[in-house]
Formats: sequence, C-alpha cells, structure tokens
Amino acid sequence: MIQVIAPVGALLTSVALLLMGNGLQGTLLPLRADIEAFSPLAIGVMGSSYYFGFALGCLYGPVVVGRVGHIRTFTAGTALASTVALAHALLTEPWAWWPLRALTGFALAILYMVIESWLNERATNQTRGTVMSIYTVINLTVIMAGQMLLTLYEPASFAPFALASILVSLAALPVALSSALAPAPLRSTRIRFARLFRISPVGFMGAFAVGLGNGAFWSLAPLFAIGSGLDLKGVAFFMSLVVLGGAIGQYPLGKLSDRTDRRRVILAAAIGVVLMGGLLPLAAGMFAPGLFVGAFLFGLTAMPVYSLSVAHMNDFVEPDGFVEASSGMLMVFAVGAVVGPMIASWATGFAGVDLLFPYIAGVYAVFAVFVVVRMRTRSAPHPDDRPDFVATAGTSPALAILDPRSDGETPADGSESAASTETSAPDGSESGPAQDRGMVSRPPQEQA
Repeated sequence: MIQVIAPVGALLTSVALLLMGNGLQGTLLPLRADIEAFSPLAIGVMGSSYYFGFALGCLYGPVVVGRVGHIRTFTAGTALASTVALAHALLTEPWAWWPLRALTGFALAILYMVIESWLNERATNQTRGTVMSIYTVINLTVIMAGQMLLTLYEPASFAPFALASILVSLAALPVALSSALAPAPLRSTRIRFARLFRISPVGFMGAFAVGLGNGAFWSLAPLFAIGSGLDLKGVAFFMSLVVLGGAIGQYPLGKLSDRTDRRRVILAAAIGVVLMGGLLPLAAGMFAPGLFVGAFLFGLTAMPVYSLSVAHMNDFVEPDGFVEASSGMLMVFAVGAVVGPMIASWATGFAGVDLLFPYIAGVYAVFAVFVVVRMRTRSAPHPDDRPDFVATAGTSPALAILDPRSDGETPADGSESAASTETSAPDGSESGPAQDRGMVSRPPQEQA
C-alpha cells in the first residue's frame, strides 16, 4: 500500500485540504445566509450558481490547462477559490454571493481536473484501481471532516471563512513544491447527450435525478437542520452523518448490483430515499436521535445512486466511449443540480424548509416509476458481461481516465470543443454500441 501511495502522496494531500475547505464552505454558507436573512430562493440560487460554475469549469478546464500548464492552473485556481472564500465574509449580499459561488464552482472543477489527471499520470495500470479507491475514500471522509470544522467558530463571524480560505490555500503547496513532471495536456471530448440517453435511459435519468434531489439537499439541508431545532454542532453532525451513510453505502450496494440487475438496486435505493424523505420531517418534530438516524439512512440510500447510475451506463458503452459516458453523466448531474436547488427553494419559500425532503422524495419517486417502466421494457445484461461497480466521486471528467474500467484511455477525438448534444431525439431504448457489437468486457483488474 505504501508503494502505491508514495508516488501520489502529495496530490492526495492537496485534494484532502481542498475538499476539507470546500466541505466547510458547503455547510457554512447556507447557515450564514440564513443569519443574514437571505430568502430561501436566494439561497437556492446560490446553490445553483455553484453547479453552474462547476459545469463551466468542466467544459473549459482543458482550455485553461492547455494555455498555461497544470502547475500554473492549479496555483491560480487555489488563489481564486481562496480569495472568493474570504469575499463571502466581506460582501454579505445575495447579488454578490451568486457570482462568487459560480466562481468557486468554476475554480474547484478545474482544480479537481488537474489533480485527477495528475493522479492518472502517476498511477500505473496495476495501481490505478487502488489509487481510485483511496481517492474516493478521501473524498468522502475529508468532506465529513470539513463539516465538523464548522463547530469551531460561529457562522456569523469572519473566522470560519478565514479557515476555509487557509485550507484551500494550503492545498497549493504540495502541488507547487512537487518535483514530479506535469502530466500530458488535458483533452476534452464531445458529449452527445441524446446518444447517452439512448444507450441507457435509467443511467441518464439517474444522474439527472441525483442532481435535482441531492443538489437541493446540499443547498438547503443545513437550514432544515436549524429549523428542526438543532444547534451548530447538531447541524454539523447531521450533515456528517449523511456523508458517512453515503460512504458506507457505496460498496455494499455497488457489489450487490454486480450480482443482479443494477436497476433493482437503483430502484431499492430510490425507494429508500422516498421513505426517508417522508419520515425525516416527522422525525424532526419528534426527537433528535430519530433525525440523526434518518440523516444516516438518507445518505446510505441517496448518495450511492450516482455511482450506481454511472455503473449502469457503463454496462452499455464500448471501451472507447467510456470517457464520453462518464463526462456526460457528470454534466447531466450538474444540469440537474443547477435546476434542483431553485425548484426546492421556491417550494420551501411557500411552505418552509420542512418541504425540502418531501421535494427530494418526490424527485426520487418519479425516478423510481421510470426505473420500473424501463425494467419492464428491456431485460438486463448478464452480470458476467458487465464491468464491475466502481464508486465514483463525481468531481471532474478527468476522473474517468483514472477509473480502472477505462483502461486509462484518453478521448478519441482529442478536441478541445465544448460539450454538444445530438440533434436526433432520444427514442427511449437502451440499445447502444454494447448491444450492437457485444457487451463491455470485465476490466483486467479488480477494484481494490
């Protein structure tokens, strides 16, 4: 294990600091916005702005890196993200926070892209699966640590913003001081959304549903926790339990999906989210322990749906289409996450934050019905004819190349064009290259 971690230790340290700072901001900003009397709609737009900037970063990150290189891009990105974290404390107005959150999303998408492409460059075919697993574990656990940092200072003070800025700034040091050669230039690939929908409607709509539902959760859940009577430590614990549940649920559900029709596991997880979405508001009015148990169970069912949806999509794509599929799924999620917080905040503006989880339950209920319809339309491929499940962090398109299922492929066209859609309308079938020319074979190495 040490031999695997040593070549990428500096990069993993950078991403841990970066994620910790971002995790702290993710919960801090809705709480501070509530203190500043932002309307629910203003807070929802703030969450949508982050994902809008994130999507732009995914699209144009390769262009930026191609012009100035990895190290300069990473240094500039951390400077921008660190500055924006402080600017939130200086300009506590909705009109200022919306573009600031978009800048944060843009900067972090590019920073993730640089780190993940660098990880892929340093990893070998034999260690890529292990590096991917370590990266995913760090992603989940460090975000939870960032949530708990919220308990150190009052959200109304300047200190938590300064701490977030410090963490993001420190993330630049391991990369800037590394003597390792920079990786090859990033290359983007054209994303054909209509084609991805035709290949796997369930996978495509799963990513969109996660964006609609989970995107709203990250934007408004701290307000729900405060409205349920939790103090600052309770809010941090509530959010951390959701992340912990998601971390624990990834691999059991993923490995179960390797043995059966993945859509059954996706459906079960979606039904679990529906149940938790209905029960959490009731638990909030009864007793705090029930609220914490519900948070854990919500994370256990809601957070793995994206990875399961990506795995289902990858069951139907050829090896040379893996990067396009993974990048496309991330963009579909981002689109949903732009729309979801605005819809949820509009609804909660009329009925209060107790409507947040019923809204999320409604999103997943519609998705569950869609999954049932698709299961009756087409049978699943045999488990032996599919690649194994891999937990997906969903941080940038560059992670698709590090994924052991991709065999380290790069985009075939090598272009730096922005994502585009097909003009043909989706026909609703799950047939694609894998159906026409044989299913994707199992990867040469197992997920560690």
